[in-house]
Amino acid sequence: MLTLRPYQRASLDALAAAWSGAGGQPLRAGLIVLPTGAGKALVIAALARETLQADPLARIVVVTHSRELIAQNFAELTGYWPEAPAGIFSAGLGRREAAAQVLVCGIQSVADRLDAIGPRDLVVVDEAHLIPRSAETRYGRFLAGLRALRPELRVVGFTATPYRLDSGRLDEGAGRIFEGIVYEVDAGDLIGQGYLCPLLSKATLTALDVAGVGKRGGDYIPSQLEAAVNREWITRAAVEEMVGYGRERRAWLAFCAGLSHADAVRDAIRVEGYSCEAISGETPRRERDRIVAAFRAGRIRCLTSVGVLATGFNVPEVDLIALLRPTQSTGLYVQQVGRALRNAPGKRDALILDYAGLVRMHGPVDVVTARTAAAVKGREGLARAKPCPGCGALIALNASTCEPCWIEPEDAEDVARHEAAADGELPILSERADGWQAVSDWRVERGADGLDIVLRCPAGTHRIRLALERTGFARDKAVQWWRGLGGGRAAPMDAAEALERRDELVCPAAIRIRPSGRASEEVACRFADGRVVSDIRRLADALAA
Repeated sequence: MLTLRPYQRASLDALAAAWSGAGGQPLRAGLIVLPTGAGKALVIAALARETLQADPLARIVVVTHSRELIAQNFAELTGYWPEAPAGIFSAGLGRREAAAQVLVCGIQSVADRLDAIGPRDLVVVDEAHLIPRSAETRYGRFLAGLRALRPELRVVGFTATPYRLDSGRLDEGAGRIFEGIVYEVDAGDLIGQGYLCPLLSKATLTALDVAGVGKRGGDYIPSQLEAAVNREWITRAAVEEMVGYGRERRAWLAFCAGLSHADAVRDAIRVEGYSCEAISGETPRRERDRIVAAFRAGRIRCLTSVGVLATGFNVPEVDLIALLRPTQSTGLYVQQVGRALRNAPGKRDALILDYAGLVRMHGPVDVVTARTAAAVKGREGLARAKPCPGCGALIALNASTCEPCWIEPEDAEDVARHEAAADGELPILSERADGWQAVSDWRVERGADGLDIVLRCPAGTHRIRLALERTGFARDKAVQWWRGLGGGRAAPMDAAEALERRDELVCPAAIRIRPSGRASEEVACRFADGRVVSDIRRLADALAA
């Protein structure tokens, strides 16, 4: 028996009500909006089964755009419902089981083959956001032909983003296929209910500059975009930061701006000592399948991608995403981030490293809806998120508190001047916990590569090491701690300068140290005013201190 979660059941009930015209005009074609990882395949399987239970002679077609999605949909449908009278019609898969009562197919294979698949009572369009304006005639011709065969045809589209990649709403405009959204649930609600994985969205120390890059079709011109961001020193800095945060994380995805950019990021990650492969639309199918299988099994730490992993890619273990492709498209942004939303055993949260400024532009992913996406279109430069002044986490513009560190944000003018900095990993739904130790005394002294903060507690002393004289990620961490301890934004360059400016620092009221993975620990300091700063450090570094 197929057991639906409450929101999954509600989506099918809302669809039935829309088809029946409850409370208004019946909708022949509606949209169901479920975030990535919300169990869309189960809902489709339940819809097909309930349709056949109500009408054993009904004929259903599930249509999408790619070979991978066709195979995935068929496997999930028959996995949830082994007795399903299902088949596949796809030239890419070499199967043409046109007589199947529940037919899973590709639009390219069936758009002009209505004579083969025959009349249908229900059409399910999967990944409906991938219907671009230039392809409307294909889907439109397909649906018009099926309606001519069966005027009472019902249509439903499933997507996590009910707008095209240029942010055009799927249920608006000339030639639209869908008449309205019948049900929508946002990722924030499902994270709060435990159905999706918490996300921590961070600004980064490395920022991509797209000034002067032209736009076409609602997004940046690909060749100009790649030329702007594919610079060796930027890639090296971004990868160093990514590796610093990813050491204790299992599976990374990096979304890049072009083929050369993806290769450059891949090579830089390999130089850092981690396995990485690049995937694009030009990667041969068998090679792509081999790489994804190795990534899923944990034999490859990172994949760099150009346009092929943002939709239909299902590896729940993904717990770090690097956004290295600036885009004006809210849909593309949500699809990329959505790859990290699925829960997996041992996965506490997922870290989003936002090199491209997408969270600021489009808003935190858990509050993006069709309405907010439409509001962003054509309003370039309008920030929709702000960094927390304490930890750098990106939070909604209207947020009054930062959940990761419980700091009251500064006023809007101060926030606008705040320089975003990357921060340690913190769960977006963090909760207060015991383990705080009162700090009775402290001292500041010269340490290896910089400054040491030595805190005395009843149970012993703890040392926070600020490697101010190092470069790259270690220096960035030191600057973060300097600022967190009350120092000015212009951090010292060496220990001598730091010792001269020690009066800028404030002694914490309490410290908490607790495990964070097998080889790291979280160090948090709380101050008398309630402010909290924290960091993740490797156990090897802690022992050295």
